[in-house]
Amino acid sequence: MADDADDLVLADLSDDDLVAQMHDDLYDGLKDEVVEGVNILLERGWAPYDVLTVALVAGMKIVGDDFRDGILFVPEVLLSANAMKAGMAVLKPLLAETGAPKMGKMVIGTVKGDIHDIGKNLVSMMMEGAGFEVVDIGINNPVENYLEAIEREQADILGMSALLTTTMPYMKVVIDAMIAKGVRDDYIVLVGGAPLNEEFGRAIGADAYCRDAAVAVETAKSLIARKHNVMAARA
Repeated sequence: MADDADDLVLADLSDDDLVAQMHDDLYDGLKDEVVEGVNILLERGWAPYDVLTVALVAGMKIVGDDFRDGILFVPEVLLSANAMKAGMAVLKPLLAETGAPKMGKMVIGTVKGDIHDIGKNLVSMMMEGAGFEVVDIGINNPVENYLEAIEREQADILGMSALLTTTMPYMKVVIDAMIAKGVRDDYIVLVGGAPLNEEFGRAIGADAYCRDAAVAVETAKSLIARKHNVMAARA
């Protein structure tokens, strides 16, 4: 198989075949090939937003679906996400220039007292892979960090992660602070982490509990669409 891959010249492929090959390369976590594919499509006159949605986002959806279904595992998904990120690095400045539509903006971070970040990083990468803009504020975040970041970034979504049963309750502290400040309804709040469940998410007042990165992406998409519909109705 390796010989076949070596013989493959991406520039010789038609647009459709190249996109299909890029989906395969994303799936296999082949960073250099993905970047090459992005550059070839741009040279052929593709709009940056089309390269993002047709070649990268659609490819990452396959990865996300197989991750959700237990066909792919975290190490493989991280490789795919890194390949996606490399392709995104080429597109980001071009997308900014063209004012391409964004899915939405998310601030994400692990709560105070918790320094686990693999799940959070995976969600960040998958969300970026789905076309969201993501601001990762890292680990061990007190309330102030979250409130400051969502306001500064004018985020649509706040994502909180916890891997310890002892740090889970801090998510409610953040949501309660948002309520006290009168801004809770301005944001979609998603929570995740191994010890959480749907019941806990409901109990603390989150919009949704997401059991993994693939679910986080699907949930974010549907809640953003709903939010836009409500705003359009009000207008």
